[in-house]
Amino acid sequence: MSGKPGPSAAATPPALPVTFRPVRTRVALLAIGAGLLVVLTVVALMMPSDGAQPWGPGDRATMIITGVLIFALLAVLSRPKVVADDAGVTVVNLVVRRRLAWAEIVKINLRTGDPWAYLDLTDGTSLAAMGIQPGGGRDQAIRAARQLRALAEARGSGQPGTR
Repeated sequence: MSGKPGPSAAATPPALPVTFRPVRTRVALLAIGAGLLVVLTVVALMMPSDGAQPWGPGDRATMIITGVLIFALLAVLSRPKVVADDAGVTVVNLVVRRRLAWAEIVKINLRTGDPWAYLDLTDGTSLAAMGIQPGGGRDQAIRAARQLRALAEARGSGQPGTR
């Protein structure tokens, strides 16, 4: 047996504040977006302005704007995160940000096959926490979900498993 705990090991609450985010996914999306923006801008500027099929300023602008829009879309897709601090949790998904007090969180779920973690709330609803997702690394997502669960148990009711 190695000294390294696997994903099934119990998590201890991390020091606060802590941010959970799929870093590899974020880096890949922003790098692809920046690369496409650069390529489309270079192509737009290198196209001929004279000859049989000249490119005018509108054509160039359209190409550059397309690159900016693609980058903006990928930047939105890279936005999800979960931030835990002393007062509670902030869940940032694609276009929605929601602030929760620790007492509002009943349970944190990340089941096999789930695209991201879900927070069960005291009002009976469930909130997707897209900042904790196995797509960026399964073990990392499991560890993050366990750490957030340990924080919720320690800071919520103070009674693990009773909520």
